[in-house]
Amino acid sequence: MKEKTSVRGAHDFMKFFNSLDEQATLYKEINNALDLLKKDYAKGDRIPRDRWPKKYVKEHLIHTLFRYNLRSGWRLIYTVSGTRYEKTCTVLEVFDHKEYEKRFGY
Repeated sequence: MKEKTSVRGAHDFMKFFNSLDEQATLYKEINNALDLLKKDYAKGDRIPRDRWPKKYVKEHLIHTLFRYNLRSGWRLIYTVSGTRYEKTCTVLEVFDHKEYEKRFGY
């Protein structure tokens, strides 16, 4: 049986995503990425635990963390939870390279 994957957005992500113009390139790119994650939640790169921002651990109680690089240089940060048969992919944030480096302390 193939596992089912649903994709949702955390509050911070949804606030940003809903503020974008639906005709904007970034909006379309994020939307395409969300569609890809519905098909395969492991499309992104797994981020090692020692690099996880404390904000994500504290606010979202994460057990996994992934980064999906968008073509425009932006990063989509998400976590995956669920069971063997059903996964939920929660997008935590999306930001440009500069903000990404700031969040992860690079």
